[in-house]
Formats: sequence, C-alpha cells, structure tokens
Amino acid sequence: MADHVYKKIEIVGSSPNGPQEAAENAIAKAAESIHNMRWFEVVETRGQLHAGKIAHWQVTVKIGFTLD
Repeated sequence: MADHVYKKIEIVGSSPNGPQEAAENAIAKAAESIHNMRWFEVVETRGQLHAGKIAHWQVTVKIGFTLD
C-alpha cells in the first residue's frame, strides 16, 4: 500500500433542519471542487436562536483529502 499525504480544509455548513444536514451541506459543496475526499471531522457545532428556540444550525468541519 502506498503512503498517503493528506491536505485538510476547514469549512462551515448551515441548515435550519439540524447539525447532520449542516455538515452534509458543507461536504456536498466541497465535493463540487475538491476531489479524493477521504474523511471529515466535526470541529464545532453552534446555532442561532430566535424567540428562545433553535432557528439555524452551523457546523464547522475539517475535510481531509489525498493529494494527486
């Protein structure tokens, strides 16, 4: 098996429907321009409140991908 070298980027996805969808939105957008994605790591989860209720989720993810 060949040695792998990875690069990591950090991005933030958002969703009014929950943290999983926020992370999925971030990864889907990254997949439009980044190839060879291999893993992700949730770094931070936060949200916006409105009238004492959760209105929107934001999830910061690091995405690792192999270099060509």
